[in-house]
Amino acid sequence: MSIIKRRGFEIISDYLDKGLNLPLRQTKSAAGYDFEAAEDIVIPSIWIKALVKWFDDDDETIKATLIPTGIKSYMGQDEYLQLSIRSGMALKSGLILANGIGVVDADYYNNDSNEGHIMFAVYNFGFVDKHINKGERIGQGIFLPFLKADGDHSVKERSGGFGSTGNEVN
Repeated sequence: MSIIKRRGFEIISDYLDKGLNLPLRQTKSAAGYDFEAAEDIVIPSIWIKALVKWFDDDDETIKATLIPTGIKSYMGQDEYLQLSIRSGMALKSGLILANGIGVVDADYYNNDSNEGHIMFAVYNFGFVDKHINKGERIGQGIFLPFLKADGDHSVKERSGGFGSTGNEVN
């Protein structure tokens, strides 16, 4: 008897031997699965970046920092995984998701570009750089269904990884 997989998490191949934990709900009533950072990373303060750009007369956009999780997710075709920053990260560190919430589509799983690696794109609005340690809980993911509009004719296949339905991020 085979088990049909409906939704869940796996570790991407580049991180299989890195000792990562799959996302878990911390309590029985929790909606979100907590994601951990897959490696140590520093999230620079946007204020420091802005000052450097101002003094250098640099017009380039301040880019978000991607926090790797080493995790990918599979789910049904009419579902998505909604990502949010942990409230403690937002309150204590000033970290926010660059796009407010993240949306991981079902066809992101095992894509050719990055195997479906889930990353959290964040800005640090704190006044100092934020050091995140490997294994630190950074965000949450909640599986949700979605509805399609009458006459929906979306037939395009995913062509890449992170940001591939617009401008792809490497």
